[in-house]
Amino acid sequence: MADLVLALIQTAALLALAPLLTGIIRKLKAWMQSRRGPPIYQPYLDLAKLMRKGSVVSEDSSWVTTITPYVCLISMVVAALLVPAFVTESLGFLGDLIVLVYLFAMTRFFTALAALDAGSTFGGMGSSREMLVSSLIEPAILLSFFTVALLTGTTSLVSVTSVIATSGASLIGPALLLAFAAFLIAVLAENARVPVDNPSTHLELTMIHEAMLLEYSGKDLALMEYSSMVKLTLFVTIAWSAFLPWGVATEITAPALALGVIVFLAKLLTLAVVIAVIESSMAKLRLFRLPNLLTGAFMLAFLAVMSYFVL
Repeated sequence: MADLVLALIQTAALLALAPLLTGIIRKLKAWMQSRRGPPIYQPYLDLAKLMRKGSVVSEDSSWVTTITPYVCLISMVVAALLVPAFVTESLGFLGDLIVLVYLFAMTRFFTALAALDAGSTFGGMGSSREMLVSSLIEPAILLSFFTVALLTGTTSLVSVTSVIATSGASLIGPALLLAFAAFLIAVLAENARVPVDNPSTHLELTMIHEAMLLEYSGKDLALMEYSSMVKLTLFVTIAWSAFLPWGVATEITAPALALGVIVFLAKLLTLAVVIAVIESSMAKLRLFRLPNLLTGAFMLAFLAVMSYFVL
C-alpha cells in the first residue's frame, strides 16, 4: 500500500512541477539575456487565465480537434505514472520503456492530426515538420532505451532505475554516457526547444510546434500547453532516471526519501540551466540542417549499442 501511495504522490509532484520547470527556464533565459523576465510562477497564471476563457473552434474541424487536448493530457498523465522521479516506485506494471515511446508518439500523432483537421495552412506546415523531426529522433530514443535495457536486462523503467542506482559505478561506461548524450538531444527535439524549434516565437516560416496550436484557444489551448509542459518535465526526469539515477531513493525510509527529493529537484534545476544556456547561446537551426543534428543523435545512440557489444 505504501508503494502505491508513494507512486501516486510522485506522479502528482511531476504534474504539479511541470509549469514551474517551464517558468524556471524562462526566468533563467531572461537573466542570461539581461532581462527581468516574468516570475517563475507565471505559467500557472497563464494556464488559469486560459481555463477561464471559452474555446473557439473552426467550423471546418471535426471531433479530432475536440478530443485531441484530452488525449494529449491523458497520455501524459499515464506516462507520469510510469516514470520514477525521487523514489524507485511507480505503476510500472502499466507499461515499460516501449510503452512510454508509444505514449509520446500518440500525443504527437493526435496533435499533428488536429492541426491538419482545421484545414489551415500553418497547421499543415507545422504537422509536416513535426513528422520530419519525429521520424529522425524516434530511432535515437529507442536505441538509447535499448542500451539501458541491455545494460540492466529489463525494459521496465522502474527496474532500470533501481539496477543502475544500486550498481555503483560498475555500469558507467561509453554505452551509458553515449546513450545519455543522444537522449539529451532528443529532449530538445521532442519538446520543440532551440536549436530544433523556438517555443517563444510565432514566425510563420520557422515555427513547428506552435504552428500546430494556432487553431486552439481558451480551455483547449490550456490543456495543450499544459500537456507540453508535462512532456518536458517527463523527458527531463527520464533523462536522469534511466541513465544517471544515482541519488534516487531505493528504499522507503525517511532519510532516503528526503535525499531523493533533494537530488531530484537539483537534477531538474541542472537540466533547466542547461536548456536555458543552450537557448541563450544558440540560434534555431534552419529546417534543412535539422537532419544533421538529429542524425547525430541517432549515431550516438547507435554507437552506445555497439559499444555495449564491443566492450
